[in-house]
Amino acid sequence: MKSLANHLTVLSIGFLLIVSCINVDLVTKFDSFDPAKPIKLHSDTSVVIMQDYFPQIDKFDSVSSSDLLIEPYPDFDTVRLILKGKTKLLNTVSAYYMGESATLVALDYSKQNNSNEQAQPKIISISNENDLIKVKILGKNVEYMVLWQNSLIDPFNIETNGNKKNPGKDITLEIKIPSYAKKMKRSYLRIYGADNQCFTNDVLIPLENGVPITETSVLTRKDMYSQVLYSLLIDRFYDGNPVNTKKINSPDVLPKVDYYGGDLEGVLEKMKSGFFSDLGITTIWISPIMQNPYDAWGQIYNPKTKFSGYHGYWPVYITKIDDRFGDEQVLRSLLTEAHNRGINVILDYVAHHMHINSPTLKVHPDWVTPNVTPDGRPNYQLWDEFRLTTWFDKHIPSLDMGKKYVYEPLTDSALFWLKNYDFDGFRHDATKHIPEVYWRTLTSKIRKELPDKNIYQIGETYGSPELIDSYIKNGMLDAQFDFNVYDAMIWSMIDKNGSFVNVHNRLMESLRTYGNHNLMGNITGNHDRPRFISLAGGALKPDEDYKLAGWKRDVGVGDSIAYDKASLLQALIFTIPGIPCIYYGDEYGEPGGNDPDNRRWMRFADYNNREEKLRETVKSLISLRKSSLPLIYGDLFPLSVSKDVFAYMRVYMGQYVLVALNKSDTNVTMELEFPFFPLNNAVETRFGKFVSTDGNKIVIEAKANSFTIVNSI
Repeated sequence: MKSLANHLTVLSIGFLLIVSCINVDLVTKFDSFDPAKPIKLHSDTSVVIMQDYFPQIDKFDSVSSSDLLIEPYPDFDTVRLILKGKTKLLNTVSAYYMGESATLVALDYSKQNNSNEQAQPKIISISNENDLIKVKILGKNVEYMVLWQNSLIDPFNIETNGNKKNPGKDITLEIKIPSYAKKMKRSYLRIYGADNQCFTNDVLIPLENGVPITETSVLTRKDMYSQVLYSLLIDRFYDGNPVNTKKINSPDVLPKVDYYGGDLEGVLEKMKSGFFSDLGITTIWISPIMQNPYDAWGQIYNPKTKFSGYHGYWPVYITKIDDRFGDEQVLRSLLTEAHNRGINVILDYVAHHMHINSPTLKVHPDWVTPNVTPDGRPNYQLWDEFRLTTWFDKHIPSLDMGKKYVYEPLTDSALFWLKNYDFDGFRHDATKHIPEVYWRTLTSKIRKELPDKNIYQIGETYGSPELIDSYIKNGMLDAQFDFNVYDAMIWSMIDKNGSFVNVHNRLMESLRTYGNHNLMGNITGNHDRPRFISLAGGALKPDEDYKLAGWKRDVGVGDSIAYDKASLLQALIFTIPGIPCIYYGDEYGEPGGNDPDNRRWMRFADYNNREEKLRETVKSLISLRKSSLPLIYGDLFPLSVSKDVFAYMRVYMGQYVLVALNKSDTNVTMELEFPFFPLNNAVETRFGKFVSTDGNKIVIEAKANSFTIVNSI
C-alpha cells in the first residue's frame, strides 16, 4: 500500500508546484489577519495545528509545500510536516481556504549552527523612497523571502543588486510595496533569510496605509511593539475609597498579608492625576479583580500566619468584581479614563484554579483535577512532575482544563471580561500549568467574536525558551515574560563572578527563539520575586531565603550603588526587543524581600535624592524608547561583550541606537566597529559620553556602573 505521504504528493501536485505569491494589486482574506508567526521545526517530523497560525479559520481546504512532505491527520486542520533529505533552513508552507492561500514560513531549527555569531548572515533595512524599501543582505549564499502580511511578494517585485566580483555576497534588495497595502491602516513587511548553516535576523517594517513608518507620531496604543507596561497590585497601590476597605483583622493573619485598602478608585484617581502619563506608561497591568474569599486561608509557621486574598489570585466568583476593589461603574470609568489618555489596561486573569468554596465547584466537583497522584502522593506543588494537574495549595483546586465540558464554559468566563468591559488584553497566570487546548479555545473565541479589537495576551511561564515559545502562536498567546534574560541580568550584577557574557548569551538565545521582533515582557521585577534593588545593594544576600528575610527584618536597599545597578537593569529592558515592564515602585527603587515583602504600599512622594534620580532616569529611558523607531522596530546586533561591558546596537531603516552597559567600578572608553555602513558625525548623545566617529568606528565612554546611549540623527 502506498504511504499517505506518496498519496498526498500525487493528489496535491498542483499545489506543490505553486508558492503563494502576492500580486501587487491583490489581497487575500489571510492578509486581513495578523502576520502568522513562523512554524519552527525542531526534529525530522513536526505536528502542526493550523489554527495556531490562523485561529479565524475553522477548516482548511488543504496544506502544501514544495520543501516538506505533508501528511494530514485526518484532515488539513492538523498536519505532520516531514523534512526531506535536502530540506533547507528556510522553507514555505501554503495554506488554502475557499480559493485563497497564505504563505507560512517554516524554519528548520534542527539544522542551524550558531557557534560563530560573527559569521552569521545579517539583513539590514536601509531606507525607503516612494513605494520602494531598500535592504542589504550581508553574507554568502543567503536565501531570503519577503512577505507582506501573509503573502509572499512576487520576485518580479524585488530588484536585486549583487556584488558581481563576488557573487552571492552582500546584495541589496529594492522591494516594491504592494499597492493594496495603501488600503490598510496598519500592515507589515517581513523578511527572513538563511544560509546553509544559520538564520539571519528577521526584519519587520510596519506600514501606515502602505507607507513605511518613519515617525513614532503615527503610532497609537494599538501598536503593541511601542508599548511600555506598568504592573501594579491593586490592594497595595492607592486607597481611593476607604469605605470599601475590609480588613480581616484577625490574630491569625499578620498585617503584612491582610488587606491594605487599595482599590480601583485609587488607580482611577492616580490615572486622573497624570501619574501614569507623566511617567510615560502606555499600558497598565492590574492584578486580578475577581471576588476573593472574606476569610483567611493557607498557613505558614515561621512566622505563624494565615493569609487574606488581598492579591486576588483565589477567585470565588470569576465574573464578579471583588467589592473591596470597587464595582462595575468605577471599573468602566477607569477604562474610559485610560483610553482617553491613550493608555491600555490589561487584566491579570486566573484560569488555573478557583477557591475551594466557589459555588461553581460546589455544583461541579468533577471540574477539578485529583488532589492525589496516581502513586498515592498528595498532588500539591509538583510544578514539573504533574504540572497540568498539580494544586498550588489545598484551598485552590486546579481546574481540569483538558476536558471540554470544563474549558468551554471557563473560556467563556474569560471572554466575559472582554465583552462586558473594554479591557485591552490579559496577563495570564500559570500558563504552563494549563493544557494548550484552553489557550487555543480562548484565543479562537477572541479572534472570532471580537475581530475588531486589538487584544494582547501575555503569559507567565518559567522554563526553557523552547517551552515558553511553545505557547506563543497566533492562535494561543502573543508573548510571555522573558524570565531567563531577567535572571541572567540580575545575577550578572549581584554575583561577584557574574558576567555580561551570560546576559549576551541568554539574550541571543531569546532572539533566536522568539525573533528580533517579539512582544515578550522584559521586567524590572514582579510580585513573585525579591526586589532587585535590595539584592543589588546587598540588603539581601544571594543565597538566603528571601521570603523569610522579608518577614524577619526590615529589608532596605543596602549600599547606594544599588541605584546605579537598577539604572543598568532599566537601561537593558528599554533598549532590547520586547515590551519593557515596570513593577510598581521599581521606577524609584522600592526595597523588599520576596512575597509578601515585595508588595509594600506604593509611594508617590517624599523620595530621597537617589530615588528621585532613578525615577528621572526611568522617565528619560521611557521617553527615549517611545520616540525611537530603532528601539521599537529595530533589529539587535551585538558589538562587544566582556565580563563587565556589553555593547549592542538596534538598526531600523538606516537609523541606529547604540547602547553600552558598564557594570565595572571604573570608567570605560570603547572603540566599537559598526559592521554595516559608515557613520557620519551626526550623533545625538542621550546618556553617557560620545567621543568621536571615524569611518565605521565610534568611540564612546561609559562611566562606572552606568551606561551610554547614542543614536544617529
